[in-house]
Amino acid sequence: MGWLSRIFGKEDEKTAYEFPPMPIKEAVERAGGKLAQAPMAAEASDTPSEEGTPIPPERVGLDGKYDQSGLAKRVVRAFDLDSDTDDIETVWVAQLGSKVVLKGTVPSREVLDNLVSIASQVEGATDVDSSQVQVG
Repeated sequence: MGWLSRIFGKEDEKTAYEFPPMPIKEAVERAGGKLAQAPMAAEASDTPSEEGTPIPPERVGLDGKYDQSGLAKRVVRAFDLDSDTDDIETVWVAQLGSKVVLKGTVPSREVLDNLVSIASQVEGATDVDSSQVQVG
């Protein structure tokens, strides 16, 4: 079972196959929307986007449309696509605005460093919090 299926369900895994990774601006434009220039303000981060409102980078879903967990899903897809991380089943991914939050356990510091590196490279991520991951 892949990361997307384990954390978000089979439907999002299917969406990931239908919409290959691409720059989020291109994905949003293909979906008929506009990308916001900056992340959402913290107080507005739980408010869904209205039709026609530019989508903040951290809320761009796998299909280029508004998704409350868009950044987390794109990070999870990046983990699925990396052969060194695609079989880890003890880490969970969430997001707080544009910050990626990792939780769980990993077998080594090298694995954690690799997860943090991959997550930090996902477009829209401004920070990665791994303080809730135990090594060992």
